[in-house]
Amino acid sequence: MTYHVLIVEDEPSISDYVKKELVFEDYQVSTAFDGLAALEVFEQAKPAVDVVLLDWMIPKLDGLTVLRRMKKIQPNTPIIFLTARDYIGDKVAGLDAGADDYITKPFEIEELLARLRLIFRKWSTSRSKVYELDYLKVDLTAHTTEVAGKTVNLTQREFALLSYFLEHRGIVVSRADILDDVWGMDFDGQENTVDAYVRYLRATIDLPNHKSLIETVRGVGYRLNGEG
Repeated sequence: MTYHVLIVEDEPSISDYVKKELVFEDYQVSTAFDGLAALEVFEQAKPAVDVVLLDWMIPKLDGLTVLRRMKKIQPNTPIIFLTARDYIGDKVAGLDAGADDYITKPFEIEELLARLRLIFRKWSTSRSKVYELDYLKVDLTAHTTEVAGKTVNLTQREFALLSYFLEHRGIVVSRADILDDVWGMDFDGQENTVDAYVRYLRATIDLPNHKSLIETVRGVGYRLNGEG
């Protein structure tokens, strides 16, 4: 399996160096140089990002804010801080906010590679939470989705929305609740954002000539149906 790593680092020399080493180790790598770009790549990347290497002091949105937003979108994606901030209070704040590891600069690439291997060993041996619904199979731990036995790629946001529907299967959920729980309380967008992402999901997971698993409940919201 090839893992997809997102490097969030505003120093091009560091970003390029880490990317070169990871590509050599057969990782797929994306990069972002500020907090807003990082969130955009994290949400929209296909295949979805498997691990994030995150600097703290980056433009537009600081690393701690990016961490919290990413964990809201997809709590199971490992995030490793790579930062020059070596004060113990910063380490505690980062780990308490949900970081899975914390490496201070300067660092040796061998240590980073070892930390990544450890992350993925824990990931692969942890107990999977798997949902099977009609022709749909979703592994929340491995972050994989299969439709009629074929793997499909979802963005982080699409996967988070599908996970939410699976965890509320058979229950009508309102657009407002979906926005609060999947996008976060601080999201200031419109409820039609949910409608757009439901369309994206349907285009990916629905089979031709089959009724959609995601039912529109007029005037209320959506409900995921199916046998499983």
